[in-house]
Amino acid sequence: MAKEELIQFEGLVTEILPDARYRVQLDAGHEIVAYTAGKMKKNRIKTLAGDRVTIEMSPYDLEKGRLIFRHKDERPSNAPPRSGPPRGGQFRRR
Repeated sequence: MAKEELIQFEGLVTEILPDARYRVQLDAGHEIVAYTAGKMKKNRIKTLAGDRVTIEMSPYDLEKGRLIFRHKDERPSNAPPRSGPPRGGQFRRR
Protein backbone atom coordinates (compact mmCIF):
# COMPACT_ATOMS: atom_id res chain seq x y z
CA MET A 1 0.00 0.00 0.00
CA ALA A 2 1.42 3.37 -1.01
CA LYS A 3 1.75 6.17 1.48
CA GLU A 4 -0.84 8.34 -0.28
CA GLU A 5 -3.59 5.71 -0.46
CA LEU A 6 -6.63 6.48 1.66
CA ILE A 7 -9.39 4.14 2.79
CA GLN A 8 -13.04 5.09 2.22
CA PHE A 9 -15.89 4.09 4.53
CA GLU A 10 -19.56 4.94 4.72
CA GLY A 11 -21.34 5.86 7.90
CA LEU A 12 -23.98 7.87 9.70
CA VAL A 13 -23.43 11.21 11.46
CA THR A 14 -24.52 10.76 15.08
CA GLU A 15 -23.38 14.04 16.66
CA ILE A 16 -22.19 17.48 15.58
CA LEU A 17 -19.13 18.64 17.52
CA PRO A 18 -17.50 22.10 17.69
CA ASP A 19 -14.99 23.23 15.04
CA ALA A 20 -16.81 21.64 12.05
CA ARG A 21 -16.24 18.13 13.38
CA TYR A 22 -18.66 15.24 13.51
CA ARG A 23 -18.97 11.96 15.39
CA VAL A 24 -19.64 9.28 12.77
CA GLN A 25 -20.83 5.70 13.29
CA LEU A 26 -19.30 3.62 10.49
CA ASP A 27 -21.20 0.76 8.87
CA ALA A 28 -18.52 -1.57 10.28
CA GLY A 29 -19.57 -0.55 13.81
CA HIS A 30 -16.66 1.75 14.78
CA GLU A 31 -17.20 5.31 15.93
CA ILE A 32 -14.77 8.00 14.75
CA VAL A 33 -14.37 11.78 14.70
CA ALA A 34 -14.36 13.37 11.24
CA TYR A 35 -13.82 16.89 9.95
CA THR A 36 -15.30 18.54 6.88
CA ALA A 37 -13.20 18.46 3.70
CA GLY A 38 -12.22 21.75 2.08
CA LYS A 39 -14.35 21.25 -1.04
CA MET A 40 -17.43 20.73 1.14
CA LYS A 41 -16.67 23.97 3.00
CA LYS A 42 -16.04 25.80 -0.28
CA ASN A 43 -19.36 24.64 -1.76
CA ARG A 44 -21.20 25.27 1.54
CA ILE A 45 -22.50 21.73 1.89
CA LYS A 46 -24.15 21.46 5.29
CA THR A 47 -24.15 18.19 7.20
CA LEU A 48 -26.66 17.39 9.94
CA ALA A 49 -27.03 14.59 12.44
CA GLY A 50 -28.59 11.58 10.73
CA ASP A 51 -26.99 12.18 7.31
CA ARG A 52 -25.29 9.33 5.42
CA VAL A 53 -21.70 10.29 4.58
CA THR A 54 -18.54 8.93 3.00
CA ILE A 55 -15.38 9.18 5.10
CA GLU A 56 -11.77 9.08 3.92
CA MET A 57 -9.22 7.77 6.42
CA SER A 58 -5.48 7.20 6.56
CA PRO A 59 -4.43 3.60 7.25
CA TYR A 60 -2.10 4.95 9.95
CA ASP A 61 -4.79 6.52 12.16
CA LEU A 62 -8.16 4.80 12.13
CA GLU A 63 -9.71 7.06 14.80
CA LYS A 64 -9.93 10.22 12.65
CA GLY A 65 -11.25 10.86 9.17
CA ARG A 66 -12.23 13.44 6.59
CA LEU A 67 -15.86 13.80 5.57
CA ILE A 68 -15.74 13.97 1.76
CA PHE A 69 -19.30 13.31 0.57
CA ARG A 70 -22.84 13.75 1.93
CA HIS A 71 -25.35 11.40 0.36
CA LYS A 72 -28.67 12.84 -0.78
CA ASP A 73 -31.78 11.94 1.18
CA GLU A 74 -33.95 9.28 -0.38
CA ARG A 75 -37.39 10.87 -0.59
CA PRO A 76 -40.42 8.89 -1.69
CA SER A 77 -41.83 9.87 -5.09
CA ASN A 78 -45.28 10.51 -3.58
CA ALA A 79 -43.97 13.19 -1.19
CA PRO A 80 -46.05 16.40 -1.30
CA PRO A 81 -44.44 19.33 -3.11
CA ARG A 82 -43.01 22.14 -1.05
CA SER A 83 -45.62 24.80 -0.35
CA GLY A 84 -45.35 28.39 0.74
CA PRO A 85 -44.26 31.66 -0.79
CA PRO A 86 -41.60 31.59 -3.49
CA ARG A 87 -38.05 32.10 -2.32
CA GLY A 88 -36.34 35.43 -2.71
CA GLY A 89 -38.62 37.66 -0.65
CA GLN A 90 -40.95 40.34 -1.94
CA PHE A 91 -38.38 42.61 -3.58
CA ARG A 92 -36.67 41.99 -6.89
CA ARG A 93 -33.10 42.96 -7.69
CA ARG A 94 -32.36 45.09 -10.68
